[in-house]
Amino acid sequence: MDHVSLSNHEPSEVLDGVFLAQLAAGEQMSVQHFRIDPGAVVDDHSHEHEQGGYLFEGSLAFTVDSESYQVEAGDSYVIPSNAVHAVENQGDEPAIGVELFSPPRPDPPWSKE
Repeated sequence: MDHVSLSNHEPSEVLDGVFLAQLAAGEQMSVQHFRIDPGAVVDDHSHEHEQGGYLFEGSLAFTVDSESYQVEAGDSYVIPSNAVHAVENQGDEPAIGVELFSPPRPDPPWSKE
């Protein structure tokens, strides 16, 4: 079992106001913690990984393949593999959650680990 505590991993500020921490990774998926501050934007991008997430706090406005979605605390989501997607925190509080990536992404390009 891979057991990783967020308290042992300093999140990396990968974009202005976007903080990510790589957590546990297995053979089929990996786990990432995120905090996206108010006003922060992750521009359009895509990757081979299917990306699922759960939002604990705040809200996020996603665009996936030109469609808009509002995700609120308590919501989960899945972004298909290779879909062009972006996200913005248009709210007044940080958005905090976790995401799963499949196939796993144990060493993402932003990781300082």
